[in-house]
Amino acid sequence: MTAICFTGCSTIEKPFPSPYFAEVVTPPAKKEFRWSNGKLPKSFDPALAAAPPETDVIRAIYEGLTSTDPKTLEAVPAVSEKWSVSEDGKTWRFQIRKDAVWSNSEPVKASDFVFSWNRLYELGGKAAHPELLKNFAKIKQPAAKPSQTPWASDEPPPLIQKPTPLPQTESSAKATEEMVLDVKAEGDNVLVIKLETPDADLPRLLSNPMFSPIFGDGSEFASTDVQKAIVSNGAFRLTSVSKDAVVLDKSDTFRNKVAVSVDTVRIIPVDSPDEALEAYRSGRIDAVTNAEFEPLALKILSPYQDFRKVTHGALNLYEFNTTKAPFSDHRVREALSIAIERERLTEGEMEGSTRPALRLLPVGGRPVQEMVQDLVRAKDLLAGAGFPDGQGFPTIRLVVNRNDAQQRIARAVARMWKQNLGVDTEIVTSEIADIETVKRSGEYDLIRRGVVFATADPQANLSAIFEPHTSTPDIAAQPSLQVLPSPPALARTTENERANEVVPAPRFVSEIDALSQFAAIPLYFPSSYSLVKPYVQGFEPNGLDIYLLQDVRIDSDWQPKRPISES
Repeated sequence: MTAICFTGCSTIEKPFPSPYFAEVVTPPAKKEFRWSNGKLPKSFDPALAAAPPETDVIRAIYEGLTSTDPKTLEAVPAVSEKWSVSEDGKTWRFQIRKDAVWSNSEPVKASDFVFSWNRLYELGGKAAHPELLKNFAKIKQPAAKPSQTPWASDEPPPLIQKPTPLPQTESSAKATEEMVLDVKAEGDNVLVIKLETPDADLPRLLSNPMFSPIFGDGSEFASTDVQKAIVSNGAFRLTSVSKDAVVLDKSDTFRNKVAVSVDTVRIIPVDSPDEALEAYRSGRIDAVTNAEFEPLALKILSPYQDFRKVTHGALNLYEFNTTKAPFSDHRVREALSIAIERERLTEGEMEGSTRPALRLLPVGGRPVQEMVQDLVRAKDLLAGAGFPDGQGFPTIRLVVNRNDAQQRIARAVARMWKQNLGVDTEIVTSEIADIETVKRSGEYDLIRRGVVFATADPQANLSAIFEPHTSTPDIAAQPSLQVLPSPPALARTTENERANEVVPAPRFVSEIDALSQFAAIPLYFPSSYSLVKPYVQGFEPNGLDIYLLQDVRIDSDWQPKRPISES
């Protein structure tokens, strides 16, 4: 990092500094895109692709029913050319393209999705995002078992991580045997999906890489020669895997291969952000993503035109224990939430690396009225709940994970609550692995959580925030507690209104509905960063880390503009 700092400073001191961080910006001689997106992928199985770099490779070598436009984050057709939904919003029909084929020239069929998704369902907690299957209807019908499981071999092949089996209870095993997803093939080209509740944004959900179809029973992912064993249907095919690079070549069988510009994608693993920066600056790679840059590096990079910063699809929040008084009072929850000055957190404690969260969904949600920070109203609400100037309010037990940044934020929030409302806070630190245990015990008033969204589907993302996880107490299941209906908007409450309301666990119908309940305190949205050479086109950084390599182009004629004083 010190070397980078000196390099950055010396660059700034040049008489005519380059507008780009990389000194070498000459386009490569061939149509090859060189990309650093973290360490070496651990798996090429779509069912296990939870985050980059695995998701990046899966999006390149596989194609699902839908894809996501990196600019708008809207769903666009992929293997499915069109779709329709029933009047009740629960039954969807997707039309499979007749020109969609696998890399072995076999046609992609609706039945491929049926098998792949039921395999995903059978994986349970070992799947990338099992929560995304929650709204799929299930039926009692034994699923066809593959002749060989994906991990039949005793030893994992090189560079492939063998999943660790999770303990399975008798009830969960029975459920797996009896239940399958209510997903059916009507012929080769129509896939019918049934949901538990309506979801107008299902096409967005299905663009997640884990919903990609696989060819066969999945045993290819345990092959010792995985690049030759994998049959895929994406714009690229896996050509080679080594400790130095994952190489993807343009697929000759891809349905829209004429639109794919680059011939080769070379994904170069790095061990650290410093290593990625050096490779980018020296001209060995064309783009850097999925790197956690230090604040000092961000300050150096921020002036350059090839540096990109976007709001990441994640949320840091404090979740209320609404089973305990006085946090069962809507007025108390709202007061604590709107008394936090988030700009001071993001600009001070987080050094400008985050964005204040005045709503819940940074990506994918419809425009909503944002939460208003109002210290006067916060004091009035707390007084209306019986705690004028914080008198008689119990010390808040705030549990955060043992992380320097989170502890700094917690101390800053505690100071704001003391200064603005007159309430005291006890900050309790816990190892991140023990947070769920603390939640199950109920020994907290507020607990810090971080949610990374896997999709642009607002309903799925609200579910990720609010619905019970693991063995979290189910508020709605406790008959002694009152559950009131959700208000239609962020309307201000009178001092006696909803005084004893408890927020229910069931899913909220909209983000504005969830905001109005103040079931959690949104704090900030993290940022994600990337470096992209100016001759690279069609590589669009976005909050969900969705990159479509089939859209990438290398402008071989690009030349840097000379400063006017040098012309």
